[in-house]
Amino acid sequence: MLIDFFSAVGDVLSSESTYINGALFAALLAFAATGEWVAERSGTLNISVEGMLLSGAFAGILGYHISDSIVVGLVFGVIGGMLIAAVQAEMSHRLTADQFVVGLTLNILVFGLVGFLDREIEPQAQRASTVEIPILVDIPLFGKALFGEPWPFYLLYVLVPVSWWLVYRTRWGLELRAAGENPQSADVSGIDVNRRRRQSIYYAGFTSGLGGAYFLFARIAAFDDSVIGGQGFIAIAAVIFGGWTLWGTMAGCVLFAGALSFQLSLQGLGYELNTELLQALPYLVTIGAMAIFAKRVRPPAALARPFIRGLK
Repeated sequence: MLIDFFSAVGDVLSSESTYINGALFAALLAFAATGEWVAERSGTLNISVEGMLLSGAFAGILGYHISDSIVVGLVFGVIGGMLIAAVQAEMSHRLTADQFVVGLTLNILVFGLVGFLDREIEPQAQRASTVEIPILVDIPLFGKALFGEPWPFYLLYVLVPVSWWLVYRTRWGLELRAAGENPQSADVSGIDVNRRRRQSIYYAGFTSGLGGAYFLFARIAAFDDSVIGGQGFIAIAAVIFGGWTLWGTMAGCVLFAGALSFQLSLQGLGYELNTELLQALPYLVTIGAMAIFAKRVRPPAALARPFIRGLK
């Protein structure tokens, strides 16, 4: 039994499809987690990222259905994600409603709404064309996973460093981090704390909406209300796993996506293992990583705390 297990692991790790699927899911998580990282650095725990992803995926296929253009579909995806972000931002940081309640409510609302609209409209789309980068695509195992992907995948290579630059190399990023660490001091310094927090949620809506649309056009080009399947919550876990650093967050995305790809590859190679255990594997890895790392890292001091001027 043990020999069979190691044989299966060896087959999975030597299969190119493992890395291609891993890159697909890692990119979805990375789009969402990048925006979530920005939001959490401002002091907002953005639970509605799942709804942003799902809204982005549906808006993306709707945009393509209307225009026959993947570019328009991606723009629609961004708009879909930002609509959810606008509700989350206004409710949480203008009306000071509970962030968790608002986020969970939005997730449920989006799930029901897009399911209804999908049955009514039945939008259709197609996969984005693959772009291969010469020489790099020929690297064994990793080449096609990183340099032979549908073209929206490459937006991530720009998005991640730009997000880092915004947070660490601009005045806006400095003010945003101050809002997450010490909002009272930031307020005294003239920073509009809740405005910065709202802006960080808009940014999360932008990246998550783009990520949802990317996933749709990169994978199946057909919408289903289960297409995201809890990946938004795993993106939140990746931020915590990464210790609220961007590169650590990306490492978490790769780890969790790798667990999901491992599960799919085992099934694809025909190994008959416990189906329920395989389906639970990515979530078990997520829980295990959280249990190990959650207490070893320090979150932004004001994370998930609403800011009301005059209150400490």
